[in-house]
Amino acid sequence: MSYLAPHWLWLLVVVVAMAFLYGVLQWRRRSTFTVRFTNLDLLDSVAPKRPGFRRHVVAGLLLASLALLVVALARPTRTEAAPLGPVLVLAIDTSLSMEATDVEPNRLEAAQEAATDLVDGLSDNVRVGLISFNDAATIQVTPTTDHDQVRDAVDQLELDQFTAIGEAIFAGLDAIQIAQSDQADAAAEAGEDLPPSQIVVMSDGETTSGRPDVEAAQAAFDAGVPVSTIAFGTQGATIDIPGEGPVDVSVNEAALEAIAESTGGEFFAATTGDELADAFADIGGTVDSETVETEVGTWFLGLGIALLVATSALSLLWFNRLP
Repeated sequence: MSYLAPHWLWLLVVVVAMAFLYGVLQWRRRSTFTVRFTNLDLLDSVAPKRPGFRRHVVAGLLLASLALLVVALARPTRTEAAPLGPVLVLAIDTSLSMEATDVEPNRLEAAQEAATDLVDGLSDNVRVGLISFNDAATIQVTPTTDHDQVRDAVDQLELDQFTAIGEAIFAGLDAIQIAQSDQADAAAEAGEDLPPSQIVVMSDGETTSGRPDVEAAQAAFDAGVPVSTIAFGTQGATIDIPGEGPVDVSVNEAALEAIAESTGGEFFAATTGDELADAFADIGGTVDSETVETEVGTWFLGLGIALLVATSALSLLWFNRLP
């Protein structure tokens, strides 16, 4: 917690001094009281009952309320995630080659685990979208701050034929446009620019369906959206397709690297689940989550006033007077 007017905190010294003085006075009062009667029963019958602990309760509440009001004067703030967070769209290859077991237990399950870890590490205000692509690209989740929805969709990814990396990028741009349209009014009202967006494409192959990578990369560059790519898998890996036998599913690193370079993104090559997790972690670290300072002085003001009211009520109830 920080303060916009910290000089007011010096008044806490006065509150502490009052508490110290109160303690000294109570100690002097007890030390100067001497029992002059040996008949304690007679003393109890002739001496009026003293307020005892009740006066300490009232004094403590009064001092606490004063301290809270001083803190409110100092205008305390706390750091919170900015309401308009960045947009990150994950595009995950769901072609049949993701069945390959060159990465344990297989490429798809390793990708699902790494993607889930990435989402877990993002700030709450980051809008995350999910795209799956095989012969076509599908927006599974439009960018949202509901990260549980993204995690659930990642767990339910299913495989099909072919690989459409270009279509995945175009779908990512569509998802970002949806997110930005949702954020436009809030950004205009706050006088802020739209937060940054980026696409992450994870694939273990090369484009065999849909529009070419070059066309998609140019569209991303024109939109100012960097596309980071992850080439996932090992060279020489194969899968068995009924009627065809073993089919080579080596990753095309050069094609994915070209996409990243032409759009201003980053390229990663991962041959194990751990390397894929590291690549996702590096990308997650580039997602800047801006923060804002929010004043919380009204909390302290409200609580201080509430304690003052309680102090006054108890003083009237116990002593028939205000403190």
